Amino acid sequence: MRRSNLFATISKESVSDADCRSEELMQKAGLIHSYGSGTFGYTHLGKKVLDNIEQVVRDEMDEVAQEVRMNLLQTSKLWKESARWKNFEGEEFFHLKNRDDKDFCLAATHEEAVVGMTRKFVQSYRDLDFTVYQIGRKFRDDHARKGLLRAKEFTMKDAYSFHQNKEKLDEKFDEMIEVYCQIFDRLGLEYYVVGAENGSMGGNSSREFLAESEAGSDTYLKCTKCSYATKDSETEKCQECGSEMKKSTCIEIGHCFKLGTRYSDSMNLNFTDNKEQKRTVEMGCYGIGVSRLLSAIIEQNNDKNGINWNQKVSAFKTAIIIASENEKAVNKAEEIYSKLDEETILFDRETSVGEKFAEANLIGAQRKIILGNKFLETGKIEIETRGGETRLAENTSQL
Repeated sequence: MRRSNLFATISKESVSDADCRSEELMQKAGLIHSYGSGTFGYTHLGKKVLDNIEQVVRDEMDEVAQEVRMNLLQTSKLWKESARWKNFEGEEFFHLKNRDDKDFCLAATHEEAVVGMTRKFVQSYRDLDFTVYQIGRKFRDDHARKGLLRAKEFTMKDAYSFHQNKEKLDEKFDEMIEVYCQIFDRLGLEYYVVGAENGSMGGNSSREFLAESEAGSDTYLKCTKCSYATKDSETEKCQECGSEMKKSTCIEIGHCFKLGTRYSDSMNLNFTDNKEQKRTVEMGCYGIGVSRLLSAIIEQNNDKNGINWNQKVSAFKTAIIIASENEKAVNKAEEIYSKLDEETILFDRETSVGEKFAEANLIGAQRKIILGNKFLETGKIEIETRGGETRLAENTSQL
């Protein structure tokens, strides 16, 4: 991608209405556009980052589940079956009536929808066990704040598992905890896994994944010596090593629930076992706030110069900086740009070298290939990492 062609408004100016670091940097780096009231659009640059995050999630989920896509515009029928119509998280529903005066809502979650999809398929124990997932948008009329951390429209990965018995559900639940750890590890996040309440989702057990950040709206206690953490505010000493506990703020990035028969009972999701007995399906659900991950990663990985993505997330791995107008430097930059087989941005606009460096750092390019005076004097190509470490390459094969 040539910088001259990139659809993104990258700015060095401060953002006056941002109330957390990630929102400020996303707007300065031109990743998002705020339409107001907690709704956002993604520029090409922002979409590339979001796509990269989704791909990491998809890579891991495809190993344990089948991807599907469910409806965003939902009728009230299924929600009334589960007794959650207009009773989900207070007033967070976006609901409306159509021309026939029938009730609809924009999808806030998909437990009801997935039961509606699967109960025609599940008849016998032979149809179980299985897990489905999707990556798509959700809508909740929340109090918008802190950019993508608390938006009214957001991207979420939600998965749902269906089982013959509690033992099978327990196995899948443990497996999904491991899968989530693999996802968050690949994304370079620091996080804790803690027990939590199920709330409006129902069921009897859940685990939250929490990324520590001052921008978070949640709190937890973490041990000052080991990796133990809890949301139990009455805990004074670590239950594993006996050390002091410290209160911290965090971002909820994932949540896994054992739903049991909460939805199966109310929505008649049943099957016939191998003894011809009618039984109720055990369910689990597993969510990741995908667009929220974008903010969480930035909150944990930024400095005074901008964003510091890891290699799985960055929109551009390499930024080629033309630091001289000399034809030799320009031609070499074009040659390198044409040969690199990784995501690369060529800073070809007629701006100062300082501005090119600043933009490359701001958007989080992992390294800069610099064609300037050093190249003209020695023929060597200067390479600088996002962290400021430099080396010289004798030729393009050493890049």
